[in-house]
Amino acid sequence: MPDSVNTATDSVQPYYAPSYTDGFPDSTGNDTTVAPLDRLPVMTVPEGQRQPAHNSPLTADSWVMLGLLAVIVLLMASYRSGYKYIQNLFHHMFSVRRRENLFEDRTVNESRILLALILLTAVAEGVIAYFGLCHYRPDLAPRLTASPTLFVGLLAAEAIGFFLLQLALFSLLGYVFSDSVSTGLWLDGFKASQSILGLLLLPAAGVALASAGCVRQVLIYSAIMYVSARFVFICKGFRIFYSNLLSHVYFILYLCAVEIVPLILLYVATVGLCRVI
Repeated sequence: MPDSVNTATDSVQPYYAPSYTDGFPDSTGNDTTVAPLDRLPVMTVPEGQRQPAHNSPLTADSWVMLGLLAVIVLLMASYRSGYKYIQNLFHHMFSVRRRENLFEDRTVNESRILLALILLTAVAEGVIAYFGLCHYRPDLAPRLTASPTLFVGLLAAEAIGFFLLQLALFSLLGYVFSDSVSTGLWLDGFKASQSILGLLLLPAAGVALASAGCVRQVLIYSAIMYVSARFVFICKGFRIFYSNLLSHVYFILYLCAVEIVPLILLYVATVGLCRVI
């Protein structure tokens, strides 16, 4: 009996706990060689290449952002009392019914929100025009980036002046070639188109202020919105004043003298002012 126990005990292979220096036992009971910890390969995660941030030249300038926020606050404060005008913006843009204009009564509240919308349009156009000059006129970029607040304010003031000049010109043309009702409908369409343009350009101005990497896309979007607003206004004017085939000649003259030439003169004047200031 003792001999059988000893024989069973001798046949049992001793088990050694594995260590990093001795090795691990494999399925056959033999130890495998394991390298020490200091010789084990270390996995390294490659670092990605850092991309430079596309910061806008107006990012560090808080005055432009404050000005845009101030106009937005003014618009929100005027909305409660003049929300009916915003609801009727599309009506003013497309309607050519003369009878409605006879009974139209523009209140002070609607005039206030109209003023806020036009200011919003001017500021948004000033911001977008600033980035447009920096992008397409690199010769002016050093001067523009040196004083961004000054040039954005100048461009916004030009936008307001251009709006008032067009308003006066359209009033004169309506007084000379048409009656007061048609002129009123035409001016309502112009004001409404410019008001909606400001609301459409506000997101573009915000994106341009946040990241300069999207300037090209912002400029394309802004150009499309501006041309669309002018196209709607021109179509309304054509519907109001068209009477016979001779009206086509006046319409072509109007496009050249009122819509195209002033924009060219405004661009030349803007570039000249940016070089002088």
